[in-house]
Order: sequence, then structure tokens, then C-alpha cells
Amino acid sequence: MLWGTETSKAVENFHISGEPIPPRVVHWLGRIKSAAAEANAELGLIDADLAADIVVAGDAIAGGEHDAEFPIDVFQTGSGTSSNMNANEVISALTEGRAHPNDHVNFGQSSNDVFPSAVHLAALEAAHDDLVPALDQLSDALSTKAVEFVDVVKAGRTHLMDAVPVTLGQEFAGYAAQVASAGNQVAATLPELGRIPLGGTAVGNGLNTDPAFAGLVRRKLGEKASPAVAASIAAPADPFAAQAARDAMVATSGALKVAAVALTKICNDLRWMSSGPRAGLGEIVLPELQKGSSIMPGKVNPVIPEATLQVCAQVIGNDTAITVAAMQGNFELNVMVPVMARNLIGSIDLLTAAAEALATKCVAGIEANVERCLTLAELTLATATALNPEIGYDAATAIVKEAATSGRPLRDVARQHGVADDVLDRALDLRAIARGNASA
Repeated sequence: MLWGTETSKAVENFHISGEPIPPRVVHWLGRIKSAAAEANAELGLIDADLAADIVVAGDAIAGGEHDAEFPIDVFQTGSGTSSNMNANEVISALTEGRAHPNDHVNFGQSSNDVFPSAVHLAALEAAHDDLVPALDQLSDALSTKAVEFVDVVKAGRTHLMDAVPVTLGQEFAGYAAQVASAGNQVAATLPELGRIPLGGTAVGNGLNTDPAFAGLVRRKLGEKASPAVAASIAAPADPFAAQAARDAMVATSGALKVAAVALTKICNDLRWMSSGPRAGLGEIVLPELQKGSSIMPGKVNPVIPEATLQVCAQVIGNDTAITVAAMQGNFELNVMVPVMARNLIGSIDLLTAAAEALATKCVAGIEANVERCLTLAELTLATATALNPEIGYDAATAIVKEAATSGRPLRDVARQHGVADDVLDRALDLRAIARGNASA
């Protein structure tokens, strides 16, 4: 055990969830402590040899070597002071006590600027390095299927009711674009996450901190980060706003909610289209991954879409908690940063895993039931829409109503109403209908 008195007090005080702060935040606390020690040594504020010891210890924490030394519950003091002191004490112990937790490891810093900085950078790294590529992977998988299904004509549906035919390729291209847009929206929020409040100390005015400290630490943090993350690390627009509010986290969480809503729509469509296989739509076949029932032989369920839907529900719930927590910025400090960290990074990690699973274990193996799709496309009476320019809306409506009542094919009823075969052949070409104005 490397932690000290303050950590022990926090462990005793916060018997809440049994869940510690996210490891990503711990790792960034290590990087910040390491970069701060380098900066303080360069500024001549602490002994160079002592700083070197702090750097070694901080880098070890950043590398995940001491995750077990961070036991404090995530539901703790709202500024993250307990976890910041946890880092200070562990680093002090790793230097065999040569570095004092407050006087040396925490020199020029406060929990109020260090902890949110670690959270911002942890979320930035996770979103940029993991989530955005996962969404790109899913979008690419959907695009591949869009090309494969480009000529598969099927019934369109609006309000869950029959609509004019479309192609399965058009639908999957729409899904691909929706996921790509969600990824772009997440990426667009990340530069603001990179504007960290480090250097503001307790209230934002930088008391007890060298004026050059913050800029120097940001530069050194950039040297410890991936190039893309390093490029986003910047000074805040205003140090007081940066410590009093967590608006950047709210914006990123909002973009995660957009992604969750998009994946919900797509997964529900996949479940509907694969429903059956005999008593449902049965237009597509999802990969068979496991038994779908402990009692019904041969049953197969859309397990990956179902798992993704649960992830999306959790992400949307997390966003609500983040929104409420962000509202608790009173005067110079927000006091709900740990729970925001838990939910934001949790949402990023969940969406990353779900998008990867959806791409590789579901979308990549989807097959089209071409005959079933064509059968349903031919059955939809909404194809009469294409007759509107030829015979008018009212006449087409009469044909549809009679076909629906009698159960006879639309073409037969239309002929009885005097529509010529050449008109029917031209207007009721399903692929031409699906192409829409692209057929012009």
C-alpha cells in the first residue's frame, strides 16, 4: 500500500459504490504530476533531482503500473480533491518520501485545476483514439453492405406502414451516413475538451503558481500524449470559466447521445427487418451467434443489436446525469466532476465496444433475403404513387382502395380502371421507383 493518510480518510468516508475513478483519469493524473515536476524544475522552483524522482513516479502511474493504489470511490468530494491527494501520496511514497505530497508533488497546483484537467484529457484521448475510429469502422461496414445490396428492391415503410419501394442498399447507405455524421459530431467537440484549466489553482486566478507554469506544463503534456491529443491541448478561453463550468464535457456528452440515438434507430431497423424468420418481415438474416432460447429449439435472436440498444439507453441516461451535474457549478467551482468523469468516460468506452461489436459481429455478416424483399416490394400498394403523374391522385386512390379491399393485384385493378399496359410497365417498374428522381 503506497497511499497515505488523506487517501485512507477518503476510503473510509466514501463507502458508496465500490467503484473507483476511471483508470484513464488516474493515468492522466500521473502525466500531469510528471509534467508539472518537469516544469517546476525548469523554472527553478523545486530541486531538479527531486523533480526527476517525481517524473519517474508520475510516468509509472501514467503507464498503469499502480492502478490498484487508487481505491477511492468515484462518488467522493466533488472537486476530486481526494483522488488528487491520492496521486500526490502515491508519488511521494514512490520517491520514498523525499517528495512531499503537497509541497513538491502538488507544487503550483490545486485539485480544482488538476482533477478536471485529467478528466478532460482522459475523455479526449478515449474519444479520439477509440470511439471515433470505432464509429468509422461501423460506418465503413454499413457502406460495404450498401454496395452489396444496391439492387435489392424492398418495400419502403413510413409510420411502420407500406410505402413506395426502396433498395436495401439505400437504407444501409443512410445508416452509414448517420453513423459517420455522429462520429463527426463527437470529433467536433474534442478541441474544447483540450482547453484545460491547469494553472488556475484554487479559484482560477493562479495564486501560488508561476505565470509561465501553465503554458510549460501544457507543452510537456503534449510530449506525453499522442500527436492528435497533443494538438488539442490548449489554454482555456478564460480561466474562471474553465474552473467554474464543465461545458465542454456537456457538449461531448451531447454528441455521444446523438451517436446513441443513431445506433438505436439503426439497431431497431435491423431487428424489424430480421424479424421472423417466417412470421415477421424476414428481409435480412443476421449472423447466428448463439442459441436464442433455453426452451424453444432453433430460435435465433438479434443479440448484438439488443446489446447495443442497452448501451444506448445507458449512454442517454449518463448524459442526463452529466447535464444535471454540470448545472452544479456555483461561483468559482463545479463540485460534481467525479460523477461526470465516470459517466462521460463510461459512455465513450461503452459506445466504442458496442460500435465495434455491431460492425464485426453483426453488420459484416448480414445477408439479404432477396426473394422476400422483392415479394414485399411487389405487394405494397404504395407503388400506385408512381401512377399519380399519369392518372392523377384521386384515380390512383380509387385503384388502391379497390385492390386493398378485394385483395387483387394492383396491376389487375388498374387495368380494369382503364390504365394501359405500357403505362403500367413504365410507372410500376420497382427499381425505377426506388431510384426516384435519379431515374430522370
